[in-house]
Amino acid sequence: MQTSRLLEIWVGFFIALGLLALLFLALQVSNLAEFTPDQKSYKLTARFENIGALRVRAPVSIAGVTIGRVSHIGYDQQSYQAVVEMQIEPAYSRLPVDTSASILTSGLLGEQYVGLSPGGADEYLKDGDPLELTQSAFVLEQMISRFLFSKAEGEGAAKTGSAKGSDGAGE
Repeated sequence: MQTSRLLEIWVGFFIALGLLALLFLALQVSNLAEFTPDQKSYKLTARFENIGALRVRAPVSIAGVTIGRVSHIGYDQQSYQAVVEMQIEPAYSRLPVDTSASILTSGLLGEQYVGLSPGGADEYLKDGDPLELTQSAFVLEQMISRFLFSKAEGEGAAKTGSAKGSDGAGE
């Protein structure tokens, strides 16, 4: 009886340990435990025509180094654009004013993030400054539909042209 009770305690301990390990892995995969903005971080904003599947807490990186996180995504009803706010760590305060922002995808179907490319200006961005140069997300579905539409349009024109050619030759 005593050994079965001890066995039950050990099984419960290993199940709890397994659940903690799963929680730890989930936090690591979702990047929730990586960057918490402090009081000294500064905010940058960027406007995009299309943000694709960009989410709040997505990484903001330069040359593959995460320097911040997306803190808010909104919509401007005047310009019909998405407004992305980013919190940047204070260690990266020397970003030139002509820095550009692109929405990129890690891997073929991975998560989307904001990639910054520093310019060459002598002045640096400050808290609340907008990024003027932006490139929207590459949406795979739109590219496939454009390709298929242009392919169908090209085949339709070829059939129409061959039909006119056979009508004109008979006269």
